[in-house]
Amino acid sequence: MRRPRRIGSFQNDGVQILAVSVDHPFALKAWSDAQGYQFPLLSDFWPHGDVAKTYEVFNADRGMAVRGTFLVDKDGIVRFTEVNQPGEARDQDAWKKALATVA
Repeated sequence: MRRPRRIGSFQNDGVQILAVSVDHPFALKAWSDAQGYQFPLLSDFWPHGDVAKTYEVFNADRGMAVRGTFLVDKDGIVRFTEVNQPGEARDQDAWKKALATVA
């Protein structure tokens, strides 16, 4: 089993990591188990991509979401957004800076 890298630097008593994917719940379970993730993976499978559409990261032509990273505070306000295409690396330093502003 692979261990997630650097997850602890993003999660604390005031921060909950959640992953959302348009994939089927069974696929997410298999992926989570294979990666050794200890945070919830939520399925946006049906209605297909409704959450991704709300966050404007759904690619309707391909039926999938691009990589969106969002920091939502306890009041439900989006405080940080990063959107990447599949395969593009996310800027983890930017996440840490954003977390520092709300933690």
